[in-house]
Amino acid sequence: MTERTVADAIVERLAAWDVGRVFGYSGDGFNGFMGALRRSEGQVEFIQARHEEAAAFMAVGHAKYTGGVGVVTSTQGPGAVHLLNGLYDAKLDSVPVVAIVGQQSRTVLGSAYMQEIDLPSLFKDVASQFVQLVSAPEQVPMVLDRAFRTAKATSSPCVVVIPHDVQSAPAPELEQQHGIVVTAPSWSAAAKTPRGEDLNAAAAILNSAERVALLVGQGARHAGGEVVAVAEKLGAGITTSLLGKPYVDEELPFVAGTMGHLGTTASAHLMANCDALLIVGSNDPWTEFYPPPGNARAVQIDVDEKNIGNRYPVEVGLAGDAASALEALNSRLEYRPRTQWRSEVEAEVSRWRILAADRAAVPASPVNPERVVRELNGRLPGNAQLSIDVGSCVYWYARQLVLPHGVPAHLSGTLASMGCSIPYGIAAKLAHPDRPLLALAGDGAMQMAGVAELVTVAHRWRQWKDPRFVVCVFNNRELTEVTWEQRESEAEPRFAASQELPDFPFAGYADLLGLRGIRVEDPELIAEAWEEAFAADCPVVIEVLTDPEVPLLPPFPAGRQKAESMRKGLAAEDDGGRASALLDTYVSHEEGPEG
Repeated sequence: MTERTVADAIVERLAAWDVGRVFGYSGDGFNGFMGALRRSEGQVEFIQARHEEAAAFMAVGHAKYTGGVGVVTSTQGPGAVHLLNGLYDAKLDSVPVVAIVGQQSRTVLGSAYMQEIDLPSLFKDVASQFVQLVSAPEQVPMVLDRAFRTAKATSSPCVVVIPHDVQSAPAPELEQQHGIVVTAPSWSAAAKTPRGEDLNAAAAILNSAERVALLVGQGARHAGGEVVAVAEKLGAGITTSLLGKPYVDEELPFVAGTMGHLGTTASAHLMANCDALLIVGSNDPWTEFYPPPGNARAVQIDVDEKNIGNRYPVEVGLAGDAASALEALNSRLEYRPRTQWRSEVEAEVSRWRILAADRAAVPASPVNPERVVRELNGRLPGNAQLSIDVGSCVYWYARQLVLPHGVPAHLSGTLASMGCSIPYGIAAKLAHPDRPLLALAGDGAMQMAGVAELVTVAHRWRQWKDPRFVVCVFNNRELTEVTWEQRESEAEPRFAASQELPDFPFAGYADLLGLRGIRVEDPELIAEAWEEAFAADCPVVIEVLTDPEVPLLPPFPAGRQKAESMRKGLAAEDDGGRASALLDTYVSHEEGPEG
């Protein structure tokens, strides 16, 4: 009978923390851990990615779609380095992840051994809340418990580094004694309710205002009803951060959609004209789209006190859980009948909806990418899950898609790392195999990481109760967001050597993997492609040939200067005429007849 090792104790501790799966890629630095996972006979499932970075994204995705802790593992050296991007994604989007990383045996550390890296130094920033190198078998349960408790308490990544010889050592039976700390795999969240005097001060500001706006972020994920109740009572308009988009019903007439660079004209009007701003669980960085300082008195609710006042000069901070804070605040607010401000907000929302439809209908060559997402409305299954990659497709998701209530949608929001959508989607599908999954991705992100992880999809999809895993690739042979950022931020023309992408047959590749590929070059066939994909009995890759010249125009008034910079960049391009014409069309739509 195999002697129980520290690695076996690691697996047992993971199970005690309700960890059902670990994402990773094999390597000799944690062979002991791999052996223990095998011996556990599926108690903790190992999910092999094609690359450690993708495995880390899967752990982040697991945490985002389940609300639990994502766990990723890797070997030392290059495997550990590859984890960094996904761990920074977790840090910047405030997601609990625990990384268990192998290391060379203790006897060779400091000898410049093969694949030896100072791992605590490597991870000290990304895992600033907790990173620990295990030096003795007796440490392991305590260190793992602290990693999980810290990850949950701080919503951040934590790292445990375990040398190979520690993993393979006999598991000790621990008793409380000097120099030994015995801990338990348990954690309970602190109940955070704002102080009464702060609630009174916040209510006084909001009650005295005439034009209230709510900016809602991911911190309101469990407070959708409370957000709407406060807005209804104050006659306020609501806008969301990109990460907050799934948590507010955008079909409501006073919900202005996403704010910021990739936001809506209605959100821009709301933020520019309010005289009071209530920020709920948001740390959105697009500060040029906030009200000009001095124009609006601000109240902020956040469970993390460090975020209060981080983006805007706030008069009153309410440190606490969004739902309980809003409920307590609402009891102090004065109901106001329908106001001119509410009518103004609803008119701007109606105007935006017309503008969004007009933009999707603009002729393009061959397909307008805005139409691709707009045609998804009414066709996305109500029990779907959505993952979105980084690039121009985020703009179309933010502006054109009205999410059905209860559909989770996640992306790398603050780190904004390309290549996240397929790993996120795999994690979502493993967590909820009975629900369809849709991933939106550009061709750049797919070439960077998505193509490889389609191999993982092909390997696993037959295990899923609902086999639908739909990937929509916006193939325009261009790093489109970079191209428009170059024009916008630098007034520079497109640099083909930097932004042009080699063509890749995404639909054909799907067929090669035994999936189904659909290639769309005619905008009139978009709706049919969506319907075919969601009716399929296997994963589907829809490859749509989209137009890179459709502009990524920020909403006015902040976008007006950016549009002029775009024009300067386009003027220096030999073939920029069509893009200039499309930009002029968008600007004319934005400014309206009174322009």
